Amino acid sequence: MSRIGNQPILVPQGVTLDIQGTFVKVTGPKGSLERNIRPEVLLEEKDGSYVVVRKDNSNRTRAFSGLTRTLVNNMIIGVDKGFQKKLAIEGVGYRAEVKGAMLNLSVGYSNPVEFNLPTGVSAEVDKTNTITLTSVDKELLGETAAKIRSVRPPEPYKGKGIRYADEYIARKAGKAAGKK
Repeated sequence: MSRIGNQPILVPQGVTLDIQGTFVKVTGPKGSLERNIRPEVLLEEKDGSYVVVRKDNSNRTRAFSGLTRTLVNNMIIGVDKGFQKKLAIEGVGYRAEVKGAMLNLSVGYSNPVEFNLPTGVSAEVDKTNTITLTSVDKELLGETAAKIRSVRPPEPYKGKGIRYADEYIARKAGKAAGKK
């Protein structure tokens, strides 16, 4: 069983945490994030850090304490340092380019796919066709990366498509290799 909910949440210099009941707002050098936490848990300040306090000791509340601690900690890390995800594009003629808040993907369809980036997520494309997404909100960043990947998921025969930079694609033998 995880004990993540029992660990304190450290707040670095330059980051402020404002708690009003179940509403939490985190402000830092890269921006601010806000979220409502579950009513089963509370955030309390102790010795310059914050701890998650459970109202009872049921399994459900213990699970929510770990979830709340992780969500608030990710908010703090996001407004302090930010998050980043990389997507690799593989395939002959496959490419991407950024125009403002629009990501144009040429990934083998008859027309390029235009993907609107949500507010709070920015993208850069380098020469090796790697898309770097950055945001202060880890949840929004992951959703955006998954939606971009779903435009052309990698296929198992040649590996063409959009994949996460650290993702391994298990390759299959083709039809000719199977007959031997």
